[in-house]
Parts: sequence; C-alpha cells; structure tokens
Amino acid sequence: MSNVAKEAIPKRARGAFVQKAKDNVKIEEYDVVQPKDLKPGEALVKVLYSGVCHTDLHAAKGDWPLESKEHLCGGHEGAGTIVAIGDNSSTNLKVGDNVGVKWLADTCMDCEFCRQGLESLCPQAKLSGFTLETFQVDGSFQQYAVSFTNHLTPIPKDMKLDDAAPILCAGVTVYKALKQSNTKAGQWIAIPGAGGGLGHLCVQYANLMGMRVIAIDTGSAKKDLCKELGAEVWIDFKEAKDIVSAIKNATGDGFGPHGAIVTSASASGYEQALDYIRPGGTVVAVGLPAGAFVKSEVFFHVLYERKLVGSYVGNRQDAIEALELANLPGGKVKCHYVTKPLDDLPSIYEDMAAGRMAGRTVLSLF
Repeated sequence: MSNVAKEAIPKRARGAFVQKAKDNVKIEEYDVVQPKDLKPGEALVKVLYSGVCHTDLHAAKGDWPLESKEHLCGGHEGAGTIVAIGDNSSTNLKVGDNVGVKWLADTCMDCEFCRQGLESLCPQAKLSGFTLETFQVDGSFQQYAVSFTNHLTPIPKDMKLDDAAPILCAGVTVYKALKQSNTKAGQWIAIPGAGGGLGHLCVQYANLMGMRVIAIDTGSAKKDLCKELGAEVWIDFKEAKDIVSAIKNATGDGFGPHGAIVTSASASGYEQALDYIRPGGTVVAVGLPAGAFVKSEVFFHVLYERKLVGSYVGNRQDAIEALELANLPGGKVKCHYVTKPLDDLPSIYEDMAAGRMAGRTVLSLF
C-alpha cells in the first residue's frame, strides 16, 4: 500500500502565523513539507477543520510562563485526512484515514509517565502549535500539517470532521477532568465557565455520565445554551449577591457540590470553588488564568478534606473515548460551534479576549 495519496500535494499552502508573542496573527503562505521529506513516524495531514481554543490565544499573547516558538502556527483541534506517511513508520494508520491533531503532538512513549498513561507529563512532549524551539511543531491552523503517528487520533468513519475537531481538545480535556473529579452518577458537579467552549461540552459529558449540573457563567446567551444542554441549575455570577452561598444552597442540603470543574480563565473561580465545594469534594483545575494563584485556608482545607486536582489534557485513550461518546446516536454530546474561514482568525481572537464568545468556533481551511 502506498504511503502517499494519489491526490496532488501542493508545494505551497495557507496558514495562520504569529511571528513572535504579542504580534498580530497573519494569514500567509508557507512551504508544505513533501512526502519524501517526512521522517519515520511522521504523517502529513490535510487539515479540513480546526477548532480555536483559548490556549491558542494565550500562545499568541505570550502570557503564560513558558516561551513558545517564533513564527508560530497555532491550533491543536485539527481534523483531516492523512495524505502521506513517512517511510519505515510503525503504525496501523494509513493514507486516507481521518485523524485528529491534538495538543499532544508526540511523546517518547517510554518514560515512566508515558508507561502509566500520563503522556501529558512526558519531559520530551511535543505540543502542537506551542512547543519550545527545541521541539518545533506547528499546529493545525494550516492546510497541510506534519504530525506524528503515535498521537494522531483515529476519528470514527461516520463522524463529521467539523464535529470532531473541538472534541480533540475541549472535549477530551473536560472528559478527563470529570473522571478526575471522582463525581459519581446522581451527585452534583459545578462548572464555572459553563457557557464557554470547554464548559458547554463539560455540561454535556457530565449529563451523559449521570451527574447533576450547576452551570455558572453570565449572560442570557450562555444561560440559554446551558439550560438547553441540560444544566439543572443556572447561576449568573454577576447577578448572585453571594456566589458561594448560592452554589452551596443549589444542592438542596447546603453542603455544596461534590465536584467542580473550573473551566473559566478566572482566578476568582478557583478561590470560590474551594469555598463552596462539599466536604470531601474535589475541585479540578482546568482553566489557566495568566499569573493566577490559588489560596485556601489550610485549617479548613484539611478539616473538610477538600481536594484540588490539576487536570491537563487527556491521554490517547481518553481522546478515543471522548470521540466515541460524542459520536453516539442522538447527539448526547455535541459541540455548539460556528464555522468561519481561516481569514477570520484575527477577529475570533479579539472576541475571545473580550469574552464575547458562547460555544466554540471551528475554522474551515478549504
């Protein structure tokens, strides 16, 4: 079987690049890596759709305490088709397969963390659209992307690629976080940022897993979205006079939710969660507000056995499970998104920075 698709692979294509942190993103042409130049373990993916994640905005702004590569092509929710695979690659994937390009582009597969399924902690991890100069990996905001067969995620054949794209980061991230919360069916889960790209998917996965959802966000559009998706309780943090009491009282017994998935990029969301979480409950940190710190009074943290857990991104199996659940009949988990052309990415970033987005945006690259 040929390692190269029959369709012509262009020499040049279009992508979105940030020359250096804090520069404006620009749409420009770039040189496409040709099949003969692929290394073993590499694949060339024709990216048809790519979700836009808040992490991409952080990378462009350079407001994380990490230095991303220069001339950065972001994007890590890419859905497309393999058009070439490097010679001598050991993989079950083949040309023509629909695959997803995720945040984790590649890992060593052999360190202690990788062997335990904690691939996100691999010290040699390569990250799509962010990695330091040592491991340069451009992301999925380009029409043809080089990625790695170890971590490309097979997309179910009957799943639309634009539906699959946002699951590859937003979906798998909240799905793993819900598992990390140890919240059981019938128990309460609070979701600050519930109307956002991550949060609205978290509401759906939580419902599918039998949890009772308290959606926390602000604005009528986000309220309507969360209630439509099955949130049992809606709390607007701008309208509630005492947000902590409102959330604790929402559970009926006054003890508060058993778990909280903080998807909002707000430091206050964490401190509030550690106040309203039920004794023995777990707060899962997902959102990444720049420069934020979490404070919790040690005495009560210990007395009530409250847990704060960081949840990064899911492993390869988490990604497969998240896609399978999102592909169940009946659309029990479906990302609410709008599709826009690649050229709109600069204005999309502006809306994200201003907090004007409900749901998710998926770029169409062709």
